[in-house]
Formats: sequence, C-alpha cells, structure tokens
Amino acid sequence: MTGLAALAACIATPSTSSGKPALESLRIDAARLQRSLEELSVFGRPSGGTFADGVSRIAYSDADVAGRRYVMDLMRAAGLEPSIDAAGNLHGLRKGRDPSLKPIVFGSHIDSVPDGGNFDGDLGSLAAIEVMHTLQDAGIRTRHPLEVSIWSNEEGGTLGSRGQIGTVEAADLDRMFAGVSMRDGLRRIGGDPDHLEGARRPPGSVQAYLELHIEQGGVLDKAGIPIGVVEGLVSIDEYEVEIRGFANHAGTTPMPERRNALLAAAKLIEAVQELVTSMPGRQVGTVGQLVVSPNAPNVVPGLVRHSIEFRDLSEDTLAHLGAAIRERAAQVARDTHTEITIRPTEHLPPALASPVIQRQIEASAGALGFKTMHLPSGAGHDAQIMARLAPMGMIFVPSVAGVSHSPHELTRWPDCANGANVLLQTILRIDRS
Repeated sequence: MTGLAALAACIATPSTSSGKPALESLRIDAARLQRSLEELSVFGRPSGGTFADGVSRIAYSDADVAGRRYVMDLMRAAGLEPSIDAAGNLHGLRKGRDPSLKPIVFGSHIDSVPDGGNFDGDLGSLAAIEVMHTLQDAGIRTRHPLEVSIWSNEEGGTLGSRGQIGTVEAADLDRMFAGVSMRDGLRRIGGDPDHLEGARRPPGSVQAYLELHIEQGGVLDKAGIPIGVVEGLVSIDEYEVEIRGFANHAGTTPMPERRNALLAAAKLIEAVQELVTSMPGRQVGTVGQLVVSPNAPNVVPGLVRHSIEFRDLSEDTLAHLGAAIRERAAQVARDTHTEITIRPTEHLPPALASPVIQRQIEASAGALGFKTMHLPSGAGHDAQIMARLAPMGMIFVPSVAGVSHSPHELTRWPDCANGANVLLQTILRIDRS
C-alpha cells in the first residue's frame, strides 16, 4: 500500500471554475481498487490460503454467489443500484445529462476457472466500478448514461454476455457448473432461465463497449509496455482429425508393412508447427487433444483422433492454414499408408476493435504518459460478444511472465491503476465525442 499511497499523493487534481476537477486530471483511487481486489479474493480462496494462493470461483458456486453479493455492495457504495438480468448479469446504470443518448457500457466478469488467479476478469470488473466511484466522488455527470456490466459465467463460454445477443441455447442450460446445471445456477444467482429473451439487447442499442483486462500473455511484460491497445479478438478454426491405419502385433509386424496411425499423427502434429511458424505474423496453431486406439504398448496403433486449432485476426490466414494442413495430411497419408480425414468443427469469426476507440484508448494513455502497443487478443472475452451490439474496445495491462488461469497469475498494482485510469479517461473521451 505504501507505493500506491505515494502514487496517489503525487497526483494533482486541478479544479475547473465550477469547483469540480478538470476531466483530464481525474484519477481513480488506486488504494481503493487494490483493496477491493484483495477483498474479493476471499470468496473462493483455498482454506487457510492467502491472496497469492489464487481462487476457485466457478460460476453458480457458493463462492460465486458470495462474490457477486460483495460486488453488488461495491456498486451501491459507488452510487449505483444493481440489477440482475435473466442471464444472471449484474448491471449498474448511472444516468447521463442527455436521456436521448445511448449508454456507454464497460465491465468484465468475476467467475474464475478452477484454481485460477485474482486478476482475470476481476480487474476489469472492479476497475469499472471504481470508475463509477471516482465520478461520484468528483460530482461529474457525463452526457451519456454509463453502465457497469459484470457478466455471468464468462469462463463457461461467455454465457452471460451471450444472453445479451440471444445465443444461449437449450443445450447450454443443461450444462453443469460447480455441480449444478446452468438452468438451476441462473436461478441461484437471480437470473431467469425461462425468460432469457428478457436479457437480449438489440444491435445498436449501446454507444460503445469497453473492457479492461490483463493480457494473459507475456508480450507487454516482456516489452516493458504498460498499456496494450487491442486490435481485435482472434478468429478461431477448429478441426477434428481421424487417422485410420491398421492395429497389429507390435512384435510380429515388420516395419515396412505397418500402417501406424500414431506415426501419421506425429507427422501431422509436426506439420502444424512447421506451417504456423513458416510465415510472418502472430498466428498460432495447437494440437491439444489426442486419443489413441487401442492404446496398448504391444500393439501398432490403428486409430488416432486429435484436434487442430488455428487462431489469427485474419480469416484469410486461417483459410490458408486450413488448406495447407489438408495438403500436408494427404502427403502424410501416402507416406504412412493410412487414411486421414480432417473435419471442420467450429469457426469463430474475429471481433475487430473499433479503430476510433483504439485511437481514443491510445490518446488517453498518451495523455497519462504511458507508452502503448497494439496487439491482438488470443483469448476470448465478453468483448467478443458485445462487439455484435456496439463498437468495441479493449485495454490490456501486463501479466507478469505471461501467466494466467493459475494461482501464480499476477498483474502489478501500479499496472492495475494505470489500466483503470486509461479506462476512465477513454470513457470520458467517448462521452465528449
């Protein structure tokens, strides 16, 4: 707290002739933001653990329910009256001076993966509330309405924000989280699974959406850059690969006569690595799932199924990689005397950040004295869903050593405050424009 107190003490807040602080000099309370993050971490913390031991706050769990209750108290302290929509999302609206204007929405999520960290989602959520608290303390009323949204069950597949666009399906409601179905979980947190249409918002009903988030990668930390301006959330192509060889005795089948499906899989997995790294760009390729049959030490594998996933902002790049891996698969099949089938299973289009909002984030950071870097988000976020309703922007702050979804996840306190101040100033810029 000593470093934050010193930081807060050196921040001047000049006033206008009305006695209110000049908007460009307005800053969040860094110590209050840190305190709220530390206090939220109690809900889902391992028994006897500390902040450094991370959190398991799975959607709809006891920890999630308690954490949401704490967040609603923070919202009330910031002058907001929290409401819960049918998809379980928490909202806090602050009226603007002009009731004809659409709201500027910003927020994130507080649910976590099992054994996760205390910054993924939490920072963006509590920084959003801190922005509201700062405006209340300063007596600032914006032209646009401002709305904090804390999305439910982001880690389960952005299910809360998907409720805003009406893409939660009946099968989703049967999925299990923390031992309960989504249907029962929504009821537990104040949602209404029988009337999900009530959470839906029409495209164009929001002026802009902003989300502050830790990078979840090591690019900013390695470069020593405090603020990332997100260009967009990457497109994802997923494939299911089936390789059919012939299972036979490992001791009696000569090497030239084998139809080894696992050998073919190894060659194809290596091909994914080679293709992705052979071209310039930030595209990535992953094989993360592998099933071998009969999976016995003394049998030549006869059947293998594995995944392939490609990610990049450019759909053209992904199409090129998809065509290239099919071509390599045909060659591997010939070389190993196997049959290889590659079936597309999912295509998620990219969600590009608004160029205007990117410039506003960059200008806000520059005015605060922070260097910036433009980069894509390789992970999915609620912003990807909200981009279908409104112009979207994301602000990244560094993750130490690129660690995330882990108790060792860490973003330094000054970086948390920096990101929150950039969020505040970007909201004010959007409001003025």
